[in-house]
Amino acid sequence: MYVSHLSLHDFRSYAEVDLELEPGVNALVGPNGQGKTNLVEAIGYVATLGSHRVATDAALIRAGQERALVRSRVVRGDRASTIEIEINQGRANRARINRAVTTKVRDVVGILRTVLFAPEDLVLVKGDPDARRRFLDDLTVLVTPRMSSVLSDYDRVLRQRSALLKSAGFARRTRGAAPDLSTLDVWDARLAELGAEIIAVRHRLVQALAPHVQEAYEQVSAGQGEAVVTYRSSLAVALEKDVALVPAAQPSRAELETQMLEALARVRPKELERGVCLVGPHRDDVTLVLGGLPAKGYASHGESWSFALALRLAAYRFLASGTSGGLTTVEDDDLWVADSREDGEPVLILDDVFAELDVRRRERLAELVGGARQVIITAAVPDDVPASLSGTRHDVLQGRVSRVV
Repeated sequence: MYVSHLSLHDFRSYAEVDLELEPGVNALVGPNGQGKTNLVEAIGYVATLGSHRVATDAALIRAGQERALVRSRVVRGDRASTIEIEINQGRANRARINRAVTTKVRDVVGILRTVLFAPEDLVLVKGDPDARRRFLDDLTVLVTPRMSSVLSDYDRVLRQRSALLKSAGFARRTRGAAPDLSTLDVWDARLAELGAEIIAVRHRLVQALAPHVQEAYEQVSAGQGEAVVTYRSSLAVALEKDVALVPAAQPSRAELETQMLEALARVRPKELERGVCLVGPHRDDVTLVLGGLPAKGYASHGESWSFALALRLAAYRFLASGTSGGLTTVEDDDLWVADSREDGEPVLILDDVFAELDVRRRERLAELVGGARQVIITAAVPDDVPASLSGTRHDVLQGRVSRVV
């Protein structure tokens, strides 16, 4: 899989730009602030319908404009697909696949798969759980696009249930009357149903990623410490026992749904008091351990970089392995099915990464990614791109992109 063409209209700093890309290494070189990251951000948006830099689409539209247009041609095997996404200000986005309007914008997810590593990824190790949850969920959607709907539905139910908890708690505190909780059980059931599926998928995903993370960390750091990833669910805290841990026994969705309903019943008094939902995948975390100690708070800056890089390389190898599969709703204990898609190796994007690494880690990373089907690199100066990663180079300056012959 590779991106052969990218065209932008009123996206970020670009009024218009067309970029031809090749299989292998593609380097986008230019001083900071010239628009290199905007280009790879657009490619990532085609894959995930999200940005690694901002949470909402509004910032992607060029200042003073009403819409942005991203068009990309993706080659998989002997077939090429053209994806066009219209990002609109104040109204729903639209998408086309090979010029045909899609029923839902989400229909484009899965055609292109990317793994993007950027300086912001240090938050995966040093930051709050939200970044690690998003890492898992973004990867889940790349593997199985239908999970995008499950995650969206869960967020909607979570907002509705949280609003009910706040209003009920407020009524109890201000009027001293017992709140009307007749609909809370209904929201609990729906939250548990969706939440159990998300937790089950995350369980299996972390379990599959763990050996890739360990291997990638050893390669990047030259064997300096053992990197371990586990999934920690809020159910364990609520139920006061070690449930929903990876690589512990894998619970089925039915078991997780039962556990989540039990946990919600236990914490309901606290939830009414605080007006927030205390149990569910939105409260879970991925635990990162290095050399037997939590990476957050104990790992050095270089070790944190290596761990963050190992997570992204693990995601890349997992997707490229051909065994990443998809999800099926047929059997609780058979969530993953074989991936039969041709040329499923994702596009690897390294956004201003080499400048952040010391010489040893830079060389090791270059060795690890040099054989990828397509690698897109951004760098401020040509010397930031290791000599072993020779390929196509484009200079980016003042919003213009020119190929260096």
